[in-house]
Amino acid sequence: MSYFIYPMAIIGFLSVTLVAIGLYLDITDFDKTQGGYEAPYEGVTGDPVDWYAMDKTPNGIAKRGYVINVLVDGTTGLITFELFGWHIPFRQFSERALVVHKPREAFVAMGFSPEF
Repeated sequence: MSYFIYPMAIIGFLSVTLVAIGLYLDITDFDKTQGGYEAPYEGVTGDPVDWYAMDKTPNGIAKRGYVINVLVDGTTGLITFELFGWHIPFRQFSERALVVHKPREAFVAMGFSPEF
């Protein structure tokens, strides 16, 4: 019996650990900026989001991750997380995101009509 339980426990532990590491990498990879959290959003360090490096979809863009995909609607600016086939709406762009990352300009250049 222990020949079956211990390998399964190890496989389960490794699976949970790898999914957790993948989630951490996906979440920390999207926005690599720091600072500028108060208007006028100055003093930001790091690189803004590169919208053109993401996959263009019929509705917007998709940033593919190890575990979670980030989908952004090109019209509404709604950020949605896709996790194992589930779509979890998160929020629309913040004022800081509009100023620092300039998604409106990028979506217009990609042929979308942003309303955010």
